Amino acid sequence: MISAILSAPINTALRRVPSWAVYLAGLIPLAWVVWLTLTGGIGVDPVKAIEHRLGKIALWFLIGGLAITPARRFLGINLIKYRRAIGLLAFFYVALHLIAWVVLDMGMLWAQAAADLIKRPYLFFGITAFVLLIPLAVTSNNASIRKLGKNWRRIHMLVYPAVALGVIHYLWQMKVISSEGWLWLGVFLALIAVRFRSFRW
Repeated sequence: MISAILSAPINTALRRVPSWAVYLAGLIPLAWVVWLTLTGGIGVDPVKAIEHRLGKIALWFLIGGLAITPARRFLGINLIKYRRAIGLLAFFYVALHLIAWVVLDMGMLWAQAAADLIKRPYLFFGITAFVLLIPLAVTSNNASIRKLGKNWRRIHMLVYPAVALGVIHYLWQMKVISSEGWLWLGVFLALIAVRFRSFRW
């Protein structure tokens, strides 16, 4: 009852916000990374900093997408309208994160990239997560929903292993898992527990 009362004005305000505004707002973190890079505020190792920032932004959107259903169920806040935008922004930042590694870090030297994959196995988890997200991005349109029918929902269940691999990738690349890393893991596990508790095939 209380959540319904509190969420009502929020949902009323959200109905006035078009989806394109979410896409536009989603580019603000990228603009900030570009600004820091151009002004020299990105850090002593710009390439690594750009990679890590883009990866973390991607994780924000991935986790944010998973939080939409629990937010509606427990808080009464309806963000379903923006799920597609948030999902596509997540894919966009994951792609930028991968491109930053291939182009800036590896210099498009494929032999070096292959050696890096062997040296740092957590990269496989990140790349696999990206591959799993591709069919979700490709089918995030009304035409695919109509054409695929019930299969569309099954395909989009790939978001769960994709985010899981992304979280593992994020944690594994740390020499010592920070409190922030454990927080990301805890939030992800909580969202998964809530989601699958009420899930019906």
